[in-house]
Amino acid sequence: MKTEKMVMMANQIASFFASQPGDGQAAGVAAHINDFWEPRMRAQLIAHVAAGGAGLHPLVLEAMDQVHVPA
Repeated sequence: MKTEKMVMMANQIASFFASQPGDGQAAGVAAHINDFWEPRMRAQLIAHVAAGGAGLHPLVLEAMDQVHVPA
């Protein structure tokens, strides 16, 4: 997947959870990515964050410690 599309998708998830009341928005982002993104997509996201995470919503970056590293 192109990096730009992956960033857009992650940011859409973050925008949705950012609009939700209360705490736990980062946990929601991570849960969605863990539940619905295939391992290759999660690996690409993790690599993008390791390279600086350009363009990612701050909530995505906050959620990354809860995103499961693919086996």
